[in-house]
Amino acid sequence: MKIGVIAIQGDVSEHVEALERAIEQRGEQAELVTIKHKGIVPECDALVLPGGESTTLGKLLIREGIADEIRDMNTAGKPIMGTCAGLILLATSGDEQVAKTHQHLLGLMDTKVNRNAFGRQRDSFETELELPFLDEPYNAVFIRAPGIIDSGNDVKVLAKIDDMIVAAEQGNVLALAFHPELTFDTRVHQYFLDKLF
Repeated sequence: MKIGVIAIQGDVSEHVEALERAIEQRGEQAELVTIKHKGIVPECDALVLPGGESTTLGKLLIREGIADEIRDMNTAGKPIMGTCAGLILLATSGDEQVAKTHQHLLGLMDTKVNRNAFGRQRDSFETELELPFLDEPYNAVFIRAPGIIDSGNDVKVLAKIDDMIVAAEQGNVLALAFHPELTFDTRVHQYFLDKLF
């Protein structure tokens, strides 16, 4: 079993560490690989797109030839999780800010995103979220967070803050506006791993 974490930019080591903890808690075995170049994604059984700067990430995924490999992975039905900037990249469309920056989108989830839904870095916050796959609320960390402003019929909304969707799922794809890798609570990573083990 091989789980890839896109390592071009963003919270790479934090996701690797969170996945290591979650896998150990399950008593499972898996190889974790960080991905900077094409050729590795096709070997993976699951993939994480971490937070970071979404415009830069999108351009580098194209330049390195990784974007098409991620699309192929999605077509094969393998689990993919995007957090913060990863949620933006998974979308099919975006607001005027996405258009203005010529943001590249992978188009894996039938969603429209607002790139800066919750403001700038200074507007970062934590809040308790009710997620349908967890028994207890989850302390979610939002850092210059995006949000989903519209979604297709096949998208399952998992959590909202006011009218903004902050967690959603479509088939094998999980999109989160927050950073589960920045807490010691592995329950969200465990939910992602449930799709694999």
